[in-house]
Amino acid sequence: MNLESYLPVILFILVGVAVGVAPQLLGFLLGPRRPDAAKNAPYECGFEAFEDARMQFDVRYYLVAILFILFDLEIAFLFPWAVALEEIGTTGFWAMMIFLGILVVGFVYEWKKGALDWE
Repeated sequence: MNLESYLPVILFILVGVAVGVAPQLLGFLLGPRRPDAAKNAPYECGFEAFEDARMQFDVRYYLVAILFILFDLEIAFLFPWAVALEEIGTTGFWAMMIFLGILVVGFVYEWKKGALDWE
């Protein structure tokens, strides 16, 4: 192999780094610097920090996060499965139905535990 075959990979990496670094560099160099009390205040997760960093969160927060990850993964698996459905045949179809059934059981469990009910 010669080095010319690596040129597209190197260009891809350089363009990716430039797209990530250039806007940050432009913002740092050209952006206005007008600090005030509101901009310098600590801010996290949509509300001001008011307690110790080790404060407890409601378990429903974690259950909703797990539910999001489950359904995000489900969609990530459904697209390639749908594209390759003709090649994988009946076995692939039933394997996905089992996978979806397990996810539905998890969803029903979270629903019954009240993880989706916000006060």
